[in-house]
Amino acid sequence: MSESETRIRLGLLEGDGIGPEIVRATRHVVDDAFETTGLPPVEWVPLPLGHEAIEQFGNPVPEQTLAALAELDAWIMGPHDSASYAPEHRTGLPPAGAVRKRFGLYANIRPARSLEGVRALAQDMDLLILRENTEGLYADRNMAAGSGEFQPSRDVALSVGVFTRAAIERIARLGFEIASERSKKLTVVHKANVLPMTMGMFRDICYEVAADYPDVEIDDEHVDAAAAHLVRAARDYDVIVTENLFGDILSDLAGELSGSLGMAASVNCSDTQIMAQAVHGAAPTLAGRNRANPVALFNSAAAMLHWMGRTQRYSALRRVGDRIERSVADTLRAGVATSDLGGLASTSEFTEQVRARLHRW
Repeated sequence: MSESETRIRLGLLEGDGIGPEIVRATRHVVDDAFETTGLPPVEWVPLPLGHEAIEQFGNPVPEQTLAALAELDAWIMGPHDSASYAPEHRTGLPPAGAVRKRFGLYANIRPARSLEGVRALAQDMDLLILRENTEGLYADRNMAAGSGEFQPSRDVALSVGVFTRAAIERIARLGFEIASERSKKLTVVHKANVLPMTMGMFRDICYEVAADYPDVEIDDEHVDAAAAHLVRAARDYDVIVTENLFGDILSDLAGELSGSLGMAASVNCSDTQIMAQAVHGAAPTLAGRNRANPVALFNSAAAMLHWMGRTQRYSALRRVGDRIERSVADTLRAGVATSDLGGLASTSEFTEQVRARLHRW
């Protein structure tokens, strides 16, 4: 079967809060992008997650959903609101964490770009934060069993951070591969001055991997300096590679600097599987009000398609991702925006504007 005849199968996990609204909007945008690119339509596979799954199966992340995901090319996940689940459904990993751990999605790729028409705090920003997704200072992800948090007494609590050579080499190598395709600059963010064994190992192994990529410039910064530098001169960065907790914090900062967390796209991937998931949460107070900003999930889907397009089997998907990103940027440039960006458009109005631009090319 030729590439132009390949039909991809995508999982659709609507999630909670604003999830159903922005996931359905993203589905429409992706469908239009495939149609206008001349590719076969997507085969969508809706799967329950979160409150919907609890109602159907008594579990926010049912085994039926996980088994089905394994058979698909990629997935789009809406945000979840695990804080609102009944206590018995909050004992394990939250839905996104459970999916990441089940499928070994070790890399969290979070682009941040200032776009014309959006009042960004950081102008001329176009960077990508690559966050190691399985270890580091995140207690819910770095243990085979248990959470990695301990409370030996009521007044004492401990948390374990795990760093391994294999995981660091893996995320560093992916970072250099991505930097090679961009502006050939990579910054390692760490805190080796106060955590010399763990963070020092993270930094040093990244420099070891750099020897295989002589065309990529590498430097490193302490996380506190990097946070200040992002605010002052985000344009100085291209690709940032960092551990789990620091990547989470810095990418939220970068998203806000680009105009709003509603702009913050994200994908979680391994070498063979990928999931599009916006950085922001479920925003339950906005649910059902047609006010949510869908840009983050639109661009997450575009990033997912770009990643899939790195393989020969799916190379045409790069064009689909490009069309989505360009249509979103053109819509914002025209002054159409949701309320978090200072605009008046509803979710559906913004989506229709993006879809219309997809068909103008």
